[in-house]
Amino acid sequence: MRLEQRARRDAFLEKIGSRPLIMGILNLTPDSFSDGGRFVAAEAALSHAAAMAAAGCDIIDVGGESTRPGAISVTEAEELSRIEAVFAQLALRLAIPLSIDTYKASVAARALEMGAILVNDVWGLQKDPAMADTVASGEAAVVIMHNRTDKDATLDILAEIRRFFARSLELADVAGIPRSRIILDPGIAFGKTARQNVQVIARLGELTDFGCPIMVGLSRKTFLGSLVEGGIEGQLVGTVAANLVAAMHGASIFRVHDVAAHVSALKVLDTICAGGNLD
Repeated sequence: MRLEQRARRDAFLEKIGSRPLIMGILNLTPDSFSDGGRFVAAEAALSHAAAMAAAGCDIIDVGGESTRPGAISVTEAEELSRIEAVFAQLALRLAIPLSIDTYKASVAARALEMGAILVNDVWGLQKDPAMADTVASGEAAVVIMHNRTDKDATLDILAEIRRFFARSLELADVAGIPRSRIILDPGIAFGKTARQNVQVIARLGELTDFGCPIMVGLSRKTFLGSLVEGGIEGQLVGTVAANLVAAMHGASIFRVHDVAAHVSALKVLDTICAGGNLD
């Protein structure tokens, strides 16, 4: 990792816990569940990234393969072709750091070469056997997300997440990834029922004893529609409400599509929780 990348990585990590942090979502995919196809063209992607940076996000998460349930997998070559046209330009143009949303070690390695400081792995280092070593050798920060292939309503979902995290952290330790560079994500809406998603948000505090910051990614998730008559999954209010609850239960990083609204909402919450200090 280059010197300026290390500086961006360390500055980002040092901010965690000082206030709620926002990870803006940039999907360079034709089939993402919410904004698929909107930012496939390079200029559209660059413009949207700049707008999210101006709105106050702390890091931008770039994805070249949809990870939504039921999405069609793409090859390494296809995923690389989607990100390479944009990633290097983003690294040059933006002052804020970049993350790569991938579970493929080769894609992560290329993104780190182009300027990423964080790898957001939706399979928590457990899908690609080379991922932990890639993160370690690249000196990157990493998001370890819980995931399951299938839903199982009978599971104690928090116990399942804890087992998964313990295994992922063991892999990280073996590879030599410092604990100070690890962020945990419970994987809301990945291999979970709507009831389990709600349980995870309500019991986030039970995961803080791992000693790692908690990130949540529940923006525009379908299960939100099951909580209110008429459905709200496509409406901003549902995402903001759920993220505010997550913040109150221990989350410190929020992966969202709607940056400006979350910057404002979380600022209000942070200020109130700090006792109303407006200085």
